[in-house]
Amino acid sequence: MTDQTKKPKFFDSSPIPLYVQLADIIRYRIERQLWPEGTMLPTIDTLMDEFSVSRVTVRHAMQLLSSSGLIEIQRGVGTFVLKNHTRRNPVKVETTLDGLIEAYRNDKPLLTYISDSSEPLCLTEDDGIPAPSYQHLRRVHTRDDVKYCVISIYLDERIFKMAEERFRTEVILPVLASLDDVTVANAKQSITISKADLETSRLLDLPLGDPVAHVRRVLTASDGTIIYVAGVTYRGDYIHLEMDLKK
Repeated sequence: MTDQTKKPKFFDSSPIPLYVQLADIIRYRIERQLWPEGTMLPTIDTLMDEFSVSRVTVRHAMQLLSSSGLIEIQRGVGTFVLKNHTRRNPVKVETTLDGLIEAYRNDKPLLTYISDSSEPLCLTEDDGIPAPSYQHLRRVHTRDDVKYCVISIYLDERIFKMAEERFRTEVILPVLASLDDVTVANAKQSITISKADLETSRLLDLPLGDPVAHVRRVLTASDGTIIYVAGVTYRGDYIHLEMDLKK
């Protein structure tokens, strides 16, 4: 049996090599404690049978995981999950504006700027009334030495000028909330699950095609003016969404 003659249901038809997709599945099981630290992984033959892939594919996947420090291959003994591999502390995606502001106040990420410009913003009719102009800031957020999201923010330029230095050097939402002359009347957020494209994989140090979550946030003033728009892309292994269904 070859990888070409039987395409298993575990994999899609993307151009991402099968061994990379297989490595992601094994990584998923390890990080969710399906295979805890110190566990010996199934044999190559067992993995070949489960995933309907070739021996070469399994070996390449194992080499990839070994090079990332997740497993240890002991020749003649087996392959084991390392006890000191890094566990993710997921970022909770807040579902209220107040919760989001408080989360950023209590957990200050390292900010790395990508660009800072006055680029035009694409809006939908449902977003609200456009401001005369926007300041565009693009940055990567890092926590515990892991780049966990890339964020593109458009801020009403009139508001940006109220605290320009703080907006450039701090997380924007807490700064926005601290301004007495600014009132947020409405806030919307949407989440879409996707895969990392070439730019995202480069910015977040992710394999091409890894799961990501796209979050779009729109804040408007009492007169309907759009004062803040953010597009955030989180790495899939660093995001946690929890909602109270009784509220």
